[in-house]
Amino acid sequence: MTMTRYRLSRRATLAMGAGAAGSVLVRLPGRTASAQTLDKVSFQTNWRAQAEHGGFYQAVAAGIYRKYGIDCDLRMGGPQISNSQLMMGGRVDMIMSAGLEALNYVKEDLPFLCVAAIFQKDPQVLIAHAGSGNDSFEKLKGKTILVGAGGRVTYWPFLKVKYGYSDEQMKPYTFNLAPFLADKTLVQQGFLSSEPYAIRQAGAEPVVMLIADAGYDNYNTTIATSKKLASEKKDLVQRFVSASLEGWAQYLKGGPAIEAANAQIKKDNPEMTDDKIAYAIQVMNEKGIVLSGDAIKLGIGAMTDARWERFYASMADVGVLPKGIDPKKGYTLEFVNHGVGRT
Repeated sequence: MTMTRYRLSRRATLAMGAGAAGSVLVRLPGRTASAQTLDKVSFQTNWRAQAEHGGFYQAVAAGIYRKYGIDCDLRMGGPQISNSQLMMGGRVDMIMSAGLEALNYVKEDLPFLCVAAIFQKDPQVLIAHAGSGNDSFEKLKGKTILVGAGGRVTYWPFLKVKYGYSDEQMKPYTFNLAPFLADKTLVQQGFLSSEPYAIRQAGAEPVVMLIADAGYDNYNTTIATSKKLASEKKDLVQRFVSASLEGWAQYLKGGPAIEAANAQIKKDNPEMTDDKIAYAIQVMNEKGIVLSGDAIKLGIGAMTDARWERFYASMADVGVLPKGIDPKKGYTLEFVNHGVGRT
């Protein structure tokens, strides 16, 4: 597992009046400078560094976590890393997760909570070829759709019930674009800010259908932590959430202010380029991935009881989750809905 620990440069540290490692000298009017010890918090992302994690990188690069008294150990995820297992083993304080996973915490009686939801819309998409006639969810009934293992147990049951799809039309997606590019009748899954960009770079024109627009209400890029930490160190959790939301508010604005964050993303994941990052930020803003729905009024990270209940009911109705569990045991609204970054 790749783990990167970020600290401010010596120049930036001196400018802040830093003392011993892990402390910042806070100069108060009329008083001698006092040392404020930073609380160390480890946060595990769900994949390799990318613009979809940009707000967290921004909160590190711009010193926002430090402003809130936190030394953030931002750790990059990857294909063989189980965030839930890391948190269960006490090896990480908080993880990037998703709404459905929080409800599975309840199902499995795991002591975790979702404390903020950065993505109001799940960025999962279905992609077809332009001109193929497969330009809406309704028109995909009976068409061959390439779906990965994760999608088969999350959004596929929802789409199958809503649009009359069948398991027979579903084929494995191996995260290789070659079959799709070679066959204009195929439809495949993707991530809003990833596969469509790659398909265009390969010379094809995709039709992109956001599964969230079909009513799949899963929160994504959430912040989850243990119930113990959320209960015993409320102030620390609040500071981490608030700093993260501020980081996202800054990152989505783009411009020179996010250059340091993007430089760190590219350093951690050399597959990222300026063009890929710019495209991801563009589509996140255009599609309201972060700022839409409840977040417009309540701020970035917003969650509501009504939406959690609605999503749980939709997943229980299609057999993804059992009926009779209490979704409120998987999240708390205590740390969000404070208006951060609202338009």
